[in-house]
Amino acid sequence: MLLVSFALWAIELGARAGLLPAIGWVFPPGWMHALLVTGGVFPLFMFGFLLTAMPRWQGYDEIAAGRWLWSWRLLAAGWALVTVGMIAPGVAMAGLVLVLAGWGGMQRILWQVAHHGDLEALHARVVCYAMIAGMVAVLAWLGFALSGDPVWARIAIELAVFCSLLPVFFSVCHRMVPFFSSGVIPSYVMVRPLWVLVLVVGGSVMHAVFDVAGWLSLRWIADAPAAVAALWLSRQWRPVPAMKVPLLGMLHIGFLWLGIALTLFAIQSAASLLGYNMLGMAPLHALGVGFFGSVLMAMVSRVTLGHSGRKLAADRLTWGLFLGLELVVVVRITAELVPAGWSALVMLLAVLGWLGVFGAWATRYLPIYWRPRSDGRPG
Repeated sequence: MLLVSFALWAIELGARAGLLPAIGWVFPPGWMHALLVTGGVFPLFMFGFLLTAMPRWQGYDEIAAGRWLWSWRLLAAGWALVTVGMIAPGVAMAGLVLVLAGWGGMQRILWQVAHHGDLEALHARVVCYAMIAGMVAVLAWLGFALSGDPVWARIAIELAVFCSLLPVFFSVCHRMVPFFSSGVIPSYVMVRPLWVLVLVVGGSVMHAVFDVAGWLSLRWIADAPAAVAALWLSRQWRPVPAMKVPLLGMLHIGFLWLGIALTLFAIQSAASLLGYNMLGMAPLHALGVGFFGSVLMAMVSRVTLGHSGRKLAADRLTWGLFLGLELVVVVRITAELVPAGWSALVMLLAVLGWLGVFGAWATRYLPIYWRPRSDGRPG
């Protein structure tokens, strides 16, 4: 889904740059990109991670495949139909219905796990509620597909990014990055204050409210405190010593993009208050490509190695690809700052870079999933 959705976007950008013929997409191209990425790429990764990690957080028994497999198949089939539906009228609506059915089945399991006992339940419940917001975002996309009213698409994007993706990614980092770091960095003190969780997650939800209401010039009220909190937390987590272990350093670098993105959002809002329109979608892509994309690569690499019985160490290829992804983030942000005539071409370079990085990454990690564990244990 990660590669296919960005391949479609590359085709669109190629057409904008005059290199390919134009495609008559069923959804407006920008919203097609938003739907497939925010709904079809990151949530699939999040479900897989949460079904693995949350039961351990909550002292819950391992979840048998029979409980979630049918829901996962509905999700996969639904997103396949939605993707086809970007060029075939009417198909996307059927796909979104399947996605909602599959999401609901997965959500039922997450709810049960998150509300099992009281063992440090805060992170589990925050991500559970945030995943519910993601499901409501899919419902809003269905409203857009049925009515064509752009308000539904705007609501869907805000719910998906700022009420679902950001709270889930941040909450998982808030819990896991200090935990991972404590096993690597000598004399490490885990810093996970509740006030940072409240400021960042609460600020993200407020950001969505301001956006939907059209109050761009007031967004800094939520974004500035959240940016300060995220940057402070990044410093407290000691990213410099973490760089000595690339697999851990990848998580720290990915997390740093959150503070950068929120800072850019705050600057954009403050500039709007003064009557200036600046930065375009640079803050959003610092968040999406920088924070979400980097943490995805770092976390999936780590989980894949660990759960396949391999050594928890990033090889040169993995580290090199991750650094390549950081360059992609910079290129994508630059696309918002260059003259308008160059923007489509620079965006195309960024998406081709994304496809190249993650394509090579997939050839390294995907085959691990159909091989036995290297340590001989079941799995």
